[in-house]
Amino acid sequence: MNKIVSGSETGAKTGAASDLAAVLAASGRQGKRSRWRGRLIILLILIAAAAVAVYFYMGRGQSELSYDTQPAKRGDLTVLVTATGSVQPTEQVDISSELSGTVRDVNVDYNSTVKSGEVLALLDTNKLEADVKSSRAKLNSAKANVVKANADMQSAGTSLERLKSLVRSNVSTQQSLDDASYKYDSAVAAKQINEAEVLASEADLQLAEVNLAKAKIISPIDGVILTRSVNPGATVAASLSAPILFTIAGDLKKMELQVDVDEADVGQIAVGQKAKFTVDAYPDRSFPAEIEQIRFASEVVNNVVTYKAVLSVDNADLLLRPGMTATADVTVEAVKDTLMVPNAALRYAPAQAERRGRGIFGIFGPPRQRNNNAGPALKGAERRVWVLRNGRPAPVVIQVGSSDGQFTQVVSGDIKENDALVTDATTRAN
Repeated sequence: MNKIVSGSETGAKTGAASDLAAVLAASGRQGKRSRWRGRLIILLILIAAAAVAVYFYMGRGQSELSYDTQPAKRGDLTVLVTATGSVQPTEQVDISSELSGTVRDVNVDYNSTVKSGEVLALLDTNKLEADVKSSRAKLNSAKANVVKANADMQSAGTSLERLKSLVRSNVSTQQSLDDASYKYDSAVAAKQINEAEVLASEADLQLAEVNLAKAKIISPIDGVILTRSVNPGATVAASLSAPILFTIAGDLKKMELQVDVDEADVGQIAVGQKAKFTVDAYPDRSFPAEIEQIRFASEVVNNVVTYKAVLSVDNADLLLRPGMTATADVTVEAVKDTLMVPNAALRYAPAQAERRGRGIFGIFGPPRQRNNNAGPALKGAERRVWVLRNGRPAPVVIQVGSSDGQFTQVVSGDIKENDALVTDATTRAN
C-alpha cells in the first residue's frame, strides 16, 4: 500500500535539514578558529623564549673577561722533597745487669759524661767476694792433693821397681809384684784425678772472679747518660728481659736525623744530597744535613708506605737533643738562572672562564674544549699556556722541565721574561 505525503510536510522537513546543516557548518568554522588560535599562542611563546635566549646568549658575547695574570720570571729553581722524622744519637746503648743482687752504689746521674770502662753502678759484693775466697781455697786444696798424689805415685813406682828386681832374683813372689803394680797404677790414676780437680777449681775461681767483676756495671762507650732507672738499695734480677738501668748516647756533637720518605718521593733522593731541617724548639733556625743512608726496608703505617732515610747532622753547639721532631727539605735538584712560569698558568684554560660566564644559558651554546692542562706537568712534556697580548690571551706551546710545586722551568717555547701569563679569568657584564 503506497503512502502519500503532502507538499506541506515535505517543505517542513527540508527546512529543518537546512537549519541543522547551517548549525554544523558554523560549529566547524568556530572549532578551526580555536585550533589556529591555540597554535598561534604556542608559536608566540616559543618566539618569545627564543628571543630571550638569544638576548642573553648574545649578551654574553658583549660581556668582558677580566684576566688574572702572573709574569714569567727568571731565577733559581730548587726542587725539594719534604719528610718528617726525629733527631737521634748516632750510637745509643741500653745497659742492664748480668747478675742478680742489690745495688750498693750509683756513680752517675742524668746528663753525666762518661768514658768507656767507667763504673756506673756497683752491686753488693759480699757474697761474690766469699765465692772467690771459697773457690781459691778449693783450688789450693786441689793443688796440694796433686802434690800428695805425685809423691804417692813416685813411692809406688820405686816399690814396683824393687819388687821386679827381687822377683828376678827369686827373693819375692809374683803376687807381691802384682800388688805393687796395682798400687802404682792406682797412684797414677789418683794423680790424674787430682790434676782434673785442679782444673775444675781454677774454672770455679775464674767464674767467681768474673761474677765479682760483673758486680761493677761499666759503660761500654764514651757518651752521655740519657736515662737512669736505678737507685742505691734497689734489687735487680738478671733474666732474658732484664730491666734497663742506664741508657747511654754516644757523642752528641755528631747526631743523625731519621726521616720517613714517601714511596712517591724515594726515587728522587740519593746518598750525598744536601738538606735543611727545622725543629719545634728553634722554629726560626734551619740546620744543615746530608743523606748518608737510604734503607731498603719499607715501613707501613695506616696503609702509607715510607722508607727510612738517615741524614748526618753536625751538633757542635749541642742545641739538638735526642728525640726532637724535625721537618726536613732535601734538595733533589737545583737549576740556576732559568726561565719559569707559575704552575697556575699551566692549569688555566679559556673554557673554564667561558663556562662560568655563560651560566645556565650555556646549554644553548656549542660544547667547550677539554682542559688538557689539568694534570701535573711531567718533565719534558709539552704544555699550553696563555699569554695576554693586546688585551687578549694567545696560546703558546712550551716544553716544561723541573717544578718546585709553584713554578715550572721552561725548556723551550715562545715565552720571555715578564710575559703576562693568564692564570684565571672571570666574566664581567658591560
